[in-house]
Amino acid sequence: MYRLTATYHHPDDRDAFVAHYRDTHAKLAAKLPDLRSFTWGPCEAGEGGGSAHALIAVLDWDSKEAAEASLSSAEGQAAVADLGNFAQAGVDMQFQEVVKEV
Repeated sequence: MYRLTATYHHPDDRDAFVAHYRDTHAKLAAKLPDLRSFTWGPCEAGEGGGSAHALIAVLDWDSKEAAEASLSSAEGQAAVADLGNFAQAGVDMQFQEVVKEV
């Protein structure tokens, strides 16, 4: 399995950010070809402090090649283009080959 983990920085307007993600960006991401799993959620502050991230999304494909093709597709280009509409605070994307032990 090949995974993209997107960690979003804290925006100025959290409510507007989450609303755009939920109502627009998540719907775009869910249309990515050959996507096997897509989960996301706003981060919550733990005891004694805030969260390092505003929101985390995790997307899985069967292989690196499938992920690359999916992200290069028209649907992938639309999702990437949408980042400028709500992720002005920034987003970090990590890609990894997933090794499952249990």
